[in-house]
Amino acid sequence: MQRHIGPSAEDIQQMLEVLGFSSLDDLIDQTVPTAIRLNQSLQLPAAQTEYAALAKLKQIAAKNQVFRSYIGMGYYDAITPPVIQRNILENPGWYTAYTPYQPEIAQGRLEALLNFQTMIIELTGLEIANASLLDEATAAAEAMSMSYGVCKNKANAYFVSRDCHPQTIDVLLTRAAPLGIEIIIGDHQTFDFTQAIFGAILQYPASDGTIYDYRAFIEQAHTQGALVTVAADPLSLTLLTPPGEFGADIAVGSTQRFGIPLGFGGPHAAYFATKEEYKRQVPGRIVGVSKDVHGKPALRLALQTREQHIRREKATSNICTAQVLLAVMAGMYAVYHGPEGLKNIAENIHQLTVTLADGLKRLGYKISSDYFFDTLRVELVKQNLEAIKAGCQARNINLRIFDDTAVGISLDETTTLEDIIDLWQIFAGQDDLPFTAEELSSSSSPHLLLPRISVYLTHPVFNRYHSETELLRYLHKLETKDLSLTTSMIPLGSCTMKLNATAEMIPVTWAEFGKIHPFAPPSQTLGYQILFQQLETWLAEITGFAGVSLQPNAGSQGEYAGLLVIRHYHESRGEAHRNVCLIPTSAHGTNPASAVMCGMKVVAVACDADGNIDVDDLKAKAEKHSHELAALMVTYPSTHGVFEAAIQEICAVVHSHGGQVYMDGANMNAQVGICRPGDIGADVCHLNLHKTFCIPHGGGGPGMGPIGVAAHLVPFLPGHPVLGTGEKQPNSEFGAVAAAPWGSASILVISWMYIVMMGAAGLTQATKVAILNANYIAKKLESYYPVLYKGQNGLVAHECILDLRSLKKSANIEIDDIAKRLMDYGFHAPTVSWPVAGTIMVEPTESESKEELDRFCDALIAIRQEIAAIESGKMDAQDNLLKNAPHTAESLISGEWTHPYSREQAAYPAPWTREHKFWPIVGRIDAAFGDRNFVCSCLPMEAYS
Repeated sequence: MQRHIGPSAEDIQQMLEVLGFSSLDDLIDQTVPTAIRLNQSLQLPAAQTEYAALAKLKQIAAKNQVFRSYIGMGYYDAITPPVIQRNILENPGWYTAYTPYQPEIAQGRLEALLNFQTMIIELTGLEIANASLLDEATAAAEAMSMSYGVCKNKANAYFVSRDCHPQTIDVLLTRAAPLGIEIIIGDHQTFDFTQAIFGAILQYPASDGTIYDYRAFIEQAHTQGALVTVAADPLSLTLLTPPGEFGADIAVGSTQRFGIPLGFGGPHAAYFATKEEYKRQVPGRIVGVSKDVHGKPALRLALQTREQHIRREKATSNICTAQVLLAVMAGMYAVYHGPEGLKNIAENIHQLTVTLADGLKRLGYKISSDYFFDTLRVELVKQNLEAIKAGCQARNINLRIFDDTAVGISLDETTTLEDIIDLWQIFAGQDDLPFTAEELSSSSSPHLLLPRISVYLTHPVFNRYHSETELLRYLHKLETKDLSLTTSMIPLGSCTMKLNATAEMIPVTWAEFGKIHPFAPPSQTLGYQILFQQLETWLAEITGFAGVSLQPNAGSQGEYAGLLVIRHYHESRGEAHRNVCLIPTSAHGTNPASAVMCGMKVVAVACDADGNIDVDDLKAKAEKHSHELAALMVTYPSTHGVFEAAIQEICAVVHSHGGQVYMDGANMNAQVGICRPGDIGADVCHLNLHKTFCIPHGGGGPGMGPIGVAAHLVPFLPGHPVLGTGEKQPNSEFGAVAAAPWGSASILVISWMYIVMMGAAGLTQATKVAILNANYIAKKLESYYPVLYKGQNGLVAHECILDLRSLKKSANIEIDDIAKRLMDYGFHAPTVSWPVAGTIMVEPTESESKEELDRFCDALIAIRQEIAAIESGKMDAQDNLLKNAPHTAESLISGEWTHPYSREQAAYPAPWTREHKFWPIVGRIDAAFGDRNFVCSCLPMEAYS
């Protein structure tokens, strides 16, 4: 606990004196409404030391059994190159960075993501790609939604090939229902195109391994204006004709096998590629090339990046996160291996699969397809299924069970000839084989339909870093371009950039967690089951709810899942007509976007002058829509950073009209141990584990967004169609929202470790100190920048909004000018212009020390003095320290210095910058130029010279 919380006991006392309080409890009593206070300790295990917690988790991990899994279905064992594991996955310089919304101090990550996009564009043969999505099934659902919006033929039916992975089909069914989309699951070879469809999705290679020629189907779909999505394994595309070359409009898939551990389902980076004409409809983020004020190439997020905030209920997607850390790893896997290396890996896998197939045929088995890449469907007779299962069990092997008559075998990068011999011996039922591996290998020929002819990954970045020395230096060069928590505090409001303790991160790469297939039999995952059960119990206790689902893969997906639970609940009561969702005007943009995705109609509720929900307006709207009221979405503490005293009344109003209360858990860091959503009156709440519960932001992902629900909603939590070796579950009544049953299971160990090391007292103390730190900052800065909203007794919650709007009038200073000038002081900007334009929202968290808080305050005070110089006329209104920020080293030493301030003022504005200086590598970026001249793949090297 002591290592997690930044301020010492002495610091806490000094900060309380500044605020005029004698104790931390006194501060909390004055900040949090008495009526909602939790008057007992959380019922959690006693806090453990780092060493003891790791030892305890190791015992749990040992209950998992690491088998060789040949289950496939989009998940494969892979080799993470050690240079990538140590220098990206295990490196806080990469995993503690924030989403690159301030691109001047995120050029390293952005370049790594541009590599990823370029890799996807070239492997798929399409024109543009985004910077990753949550998983393959989610990406398929986003492709369906985009097709629905783009297609002009007015059809509402979507064709889904029965050869898609079952988890993808289930997520598509889940996503289609609220939107009124009819899903047609069928055989693409016999589909009757007399039924109009707006789109279709095909698996390539198919889930059972078969490679189909989809050209005729795609041509027919295009004749009626439908868009066709191909879910493709990117490694296979090094050998197979890419989707873009046979007519696909969209390609989606997972890059998991590009060096990412299985992790019992995640996190893994999905990809999404399409044609350039759809660039403004692409979900998620796109990294684009632009230029800075000096004309130097520079990267930033392009186009629709924050469409949830701009378009709100008109947004086509609620996705506002990605799997950045995993996309960076996958892209670097391609950089390290290069086109030849990737092709060699793919050819080796295919050659082993051909050899395996030849041997199985010699043993009398039928392989269901002549064309395959890495996966075989082997036809059986019923009698020998049990014998094969027993043989697999004896050799620690998992196969996919289709049914009593067929099994699937998917090979991967880790497969060896010895593994193939093991498989033959299992199917032969004896160790003696009537052939040798060598004689089969020498006679085997490829079984590829539509082999690839076009070249790929020709850019120098994929052809120059093939020694470990070179890749190590490239990774380090990119890392030093990024500001992360290894540099300084990242005071982003609503984003909770807190300590991601090393002890929490260590278990992520343990083989007992990392090398487990998501559909491994339950008997092999007892350790994971213990982890899930404990974490669900603890999260339920922390939130005051009866049940928890760990499946949602991001906060936005948690919102969606929570609203879906409410939708199912109303339907079960014969009240499917309830479809109105009340949302305060201050809400995060994902809230209205999620509601629309759940088939709900958004009705805005006003906020009053103090930033609180206008209770009278809420009552009027609830009354007006009483018959149709489904839910209220509310963030608590509010998006404006205050504990609203009327929260219980607000919940009661909604309940009195038959609605449910959905609480956005983005600000849970102000509640843990102090109050609980379930006690306050919420029926559902999602938790951002990548905020409150210490999973790192990873430069913009991974995230996790589990939901807690009240007892009456537990029966409606998400299900999953596949559990254990690929067998379909007969009773998954409520569909999946993510591809894997427990989402990104392997990173749940981080939150488990956090809770175990903190214990009830530590978690509660963390919340109190988070509130203290925010109030301390607000107090220190209020005479320089007005604090826009305060709660009862003039206090804020765990974050505060500073009002900068008057500076536009007094000094022509924009919010961006202050954000960029903070970079010269070595800080990332707080959240800018949200939830109120012209303001910054500051959240210090509990893990920042008083020294760091003072440093940040000193920087903002010094910037206010720089603004005062403009206001008084001492500094030029256009050519000044803020308008020209950030200042790069290059701009300070090259060429003539013509500015009316010194180089020293520009570069070293505070004492600590002389001791340790973070240098932005580019000047202020021209975002508009990049959108007008859209490029989302690697530039030729001469552009950088």
